[in-house]
Amino acid sequence: MSEEQQQADNRKRPTTDEFRAFVAEDWAPRSDQRPTLTEAAERAAERRAAVSTAHQGERLVIPAGGLKVRSNDCDYVFRPHSAFAHLTGLGADREPDAVLVMEPLGGLDEQAGHEASLYFRPLAPRDSEEFFGDARYGEFWVGARPSIEDIEAELGLVGRHVDQLEDAVGKDAGQVTVRLVRDADRDLAARLDTVRGQAGADTETLAEADAALAHDLSHLRMIKDDWELDQMQQAVDATRVGFEAVIRELPGLPERGRGERWVEGTFGLHARHQGNGVGYDSICASGDHANTLHWIKNDGEVKDGDLILLDAGVELDSLFTADITRTLPVSGTFSPTQREVHEAVAAAQAAGIAAVKPGNKFSDVHAAAIRVVAEHLHAWGLLPEGVSVEDTLDTEHGQYHRRWMVHGTSHHLGIDVHDCALATREEYMDAELQPGMVLTVEPGIYFKADDLKVPERFRGIGVRLEDDVVVTEDGCRNLSGDWPHTADEVEAWIADVQGR
Repeated sequence: MSEEQQQADNRKRPTTDEFRAFVAEDWAPRSDQRPTLTEAAERAAERRAAVSTAHQGERLVIPAGGLKVRSNDCDYVFRPHSAFAHLTGLGADREPDAVLVMEPLGGLDEQAGHEASLYFRPLAPRDSEEFFGDARYGEFWVGARPSIEDIEAELGLVGRHVDQLEDAVGKDAGQVTVRLVRDADRDLAARLDTVRGQAGADTETLAEADAALAHDLSHLRMIKDDWELDQMQQAVDATRVGFEAVIRELPGLPERGRGERWVEGTFGLHARHQGNGVGYDSICASGDHANTLHWIKNDGEVKDGDLILLDAGVELDSLFTADITRTLPVSGTFSPTQREVHEAVAAAQAAGIAAVKPGNKFSDVHAAAIRVVAEHLHAWGLLPEGVSVEDTLDTEHGQYHRRWMVHGTSHHLGIDVHDCALATREEYMDAELQPGMVLTVEPGIYFKADDLKVPERFRGIGVRLEDDVVVTEDGCRNLSGDWPHTADEVEAWIADVQGR
């Protein structure tokens, strides 16, 4: 017996025919009111049309993914795969195991498009074993799911039972190219590989076909429409609510113990209330922890006189997320050296944001910001003797400045915090910026506490500033432009939020 079968057997409860009959009786009629077509679903239909045009005559399979075990018989909260959410309009904790299938309606030359169907697990009747007995999917345990009619009304596509999926994907598989977003559900991918393999497709061909679809769906998110940009603005605005809740807590953190955890929990509370939750694990890094770029342990003390670097974002129910960083003085006031480092980062960020405009390359943003960082490091005497700013910026023989800022300045942002990740280098780093792109601008300077190449006054100070910026026709619009940026603005913000 497999481990999964053993666990299922252990969960069985004694059930009698009499109980089955009893539990199915005397329930009020279900509501016959259907949901209305959502705007998210309307926008998803437009995206499916673009995908249909690019993949005429092919069967496209985009899974939501399944539940993932956290421990034993407890699952993580479900989040659908980003490509699935983008093409259906379903976000938040919706429909594990569902699969979007785009079925070709005509041959390659007919330009007939696709029919979109959602294969999912619909609401089970009350006289079924699932209704009361299935702890993972049953209505008694996890609540009611939508019916097929509900899904069709909400999403504007065809609803089908997930049990029909493999037959639908496998039919005439030898005659129709079947592409699958395979990283969304590895178990399903293995089963469908078997189905496709029986039709004569070899493993290498399947992998290439699937990779091409995954790339196209990732690159599709590069340019945001007006609705998506509004979602991004809402996510940024919701994120500010969480940041200001943290600021109100700053005075009590030194006495509280494990203050980083308190910051994480405070932001997470508001992220969950304002939207679906956090868009990524929050970085709540106090003191020297700020010099660990992805510090998500968040188990440290927060001391008076420290800086705390908060890198966090609210993810909306649509799954669009913000990604904002501010570095805050716990006492409300920067020390002279903290201020010096902060203002250097603020100047670098301003230069990076100024480089966000159509015609510039994505890489130009980093180049503008990192030059300012290098200039400050040179002025502080931290570069090796005889090394100029131009010398360190030389990508062949320089790069000394990267000791104190090793990461890039920007990434695309959207339904994933690192959006469009499968785009090629030519489509990403080397591409020209276009209106509708959303990217972060987030330079930093990091002086680790044990870095003997910097004066002692700098050691243990880490600062990062990050905003979310939309490329416009004539430049850019900073979605977090009304947030504080300079040290004076940050201090005034803290005082205002705390009512001082």
